[in-house]
Amino acid sequence: MEQQIDYEQVEALGISHEAYDEVLDIVGRIPTMEELSTLLAMWGSNGHQQSLYGWLRGQHHTVERDEYLYNGNAEHKAIKEPKVKECVDIAHSLCKNLALNTEHVALGTGVLLYMVGNVSTEFADSEYARRCLHLVGEPIATGSHDEDCQYIEMILSALQDGGLTIASNTIGIGGLFCSALRLTTPGGYDILTPREVRLDSFLFGEEPGRYIVAVNEDTDDQFLLKLGEARLNCCFLGRTTKNRLMVDGYDFGPVTDYTIISK
Repeated sequence: MEQQIDYEQVEALGISHEAYDEVLDIVGRIPTMEELSTLLAMWGSNGHQQSLYGWLRGQHHTVERDEYLYNGNAEHKAIKEPKVKECVDIAHSLCKNLALNTEHVALGTGVLLYMVGNVSTEFADSEYARRCLHLVGEPIATGSHDEDCQYIEMILSALQDGGLTIASNTIGIGGLFCSALRLTTPGGYDILTPREVRLDSFLFGEEPGRYIVAVNEDTDDQFLLKLGEARLNCCFLGRTTKNRLMVDGYDFGPVTDYTIISK
């Protein structure tokens, strides 16, 4: 059952009436204290010293209100959702078998990371499901995804040519966790996950049409503006680090634990 909160608790967190009303509009219901804490952490990481209300109003997300909410099937619900610390073993298993390539230009630290594309609840047809859950899911139909991918790749290519992004990488085998590692290695990352989506779906699902994008702070506003104009959804993830992996504040360890350096 969700924790009920009142405005006095919200005010104690430093959230104004205007900002709280905006959160209600985005979430479509009364948020939990955990969700508000996550929101404040994201604002602190990417707020550019703006007020919370100003930052919320400036987010160029075009998703429908309920698009991030979990709507998985009965098979999903029957599988116990792992806790963050339990995902360490899953990540080790997936990344070890992928033998990630580290031969590319380092991004440096403090670079912003976004996921472009719709947040997915699908994980049945993934390396995670096959290797860790011993499930064989129905292949995801790729017809509409192919068109989405072509459009997103065209927009991201134009943004990179225009200097608004540094690099991007499709979310593929191993899901967001491994794909973000491919993009940031030999550096690492510190990301937050949306509480409305299953953790294993968000980290390890492989539904096509989603991309990890690295953006410098000085081009962040223009990047978000152009995504809004292109009617593309995005989700702020976090930032690059020097050599460690962090998810929701939990330390997954050094990057070298997950990668095999190419020779």
